[in-house]
Amino acid sequence: MTLPEAYKSQVQHIQESYKFQPQDGTRKAAPFPGYTLITPTAAEASDNSAFYEKLTTYQQQLLQLPINHDLIVPVPPASFHLTLADLIWDHAYLDACEKNPNFDQELRSCVAEIFQQYQQSITPGTNPTSWQILGLIVMPRALGVCLVPKHQACYEQIIQFRRTIYQNPKLMALGIEQHYHLTAHITLGYFGEIPPDLDRNQLSDMLSEFNQQWLEDNSEFLANRVELRKFDDMTRYYREPDWPSLDF
Repeated sequence: MTLPEAYKSQVQHIQESYKFQPQDGTRKAAPFPGYTLITPTAAEASDNSAFYEKLTTYQQQLLQLPINHDLIVPVPPASFHLTLADLIWDHAYLDACEKNPNFDQELRSCVAEIFQQYQQSITPGTNPTSWQILGLIVMPRALGVCLVPKHQACYEQIIQFRRTIYQNPKLMALGIEQHYHLTAHITLGYFGEIPPDLDRNQLSDMLSEFNQQWLEDNSEFLANRVELRKFDDMTRYYREPDWPSLDF
């Protein structure tokens, strides 16, 4: 996904993201509520502060590329995070709440139970949890950086964690299901207005050249904590102090 050929192919299929809509001359986050299991956001992740500082600089450089200024809508750097397991969002979440007024509480309670059971099955701190950036990736409606595990154990740990989540009968009964395979990434921005005359070949070449700076980079990202967080749109992920969390 980080090879020049992949950029050429992916750029041909990019689409405007409905998560950000034009409003008063700028694009603003559209309502998109739900729950997710993520690492602490950049604003609260002291373990990864140097990593996120570098990623913020990288995002700023990306936005300074000579392209249409409305093409990329950046997400706030404070919200940077790694998603370990998507849970429920948008219409599926709204429908679930409509059918079950206690949905939020039941979801939080169920996740807390899973975390507690999972915690008992692992020995915290014994498994390596380091990941590093492989490079920029182009997704259909967004741009981000792809992360790869430094050790096989890191990958297997996350896969096992996801399996524990998505195969839990109580969560499944709440309508939680796995929609995507794991592509470990941190989103930098979403696609906004895509001009009809966009030179896609030029854009893919530009992104490929821009990506070269990561080839020598060995920045490490620690994925050693996962938290249940709620979001109302794609700019802020929040939680209450008593919501479930898990330390690897």
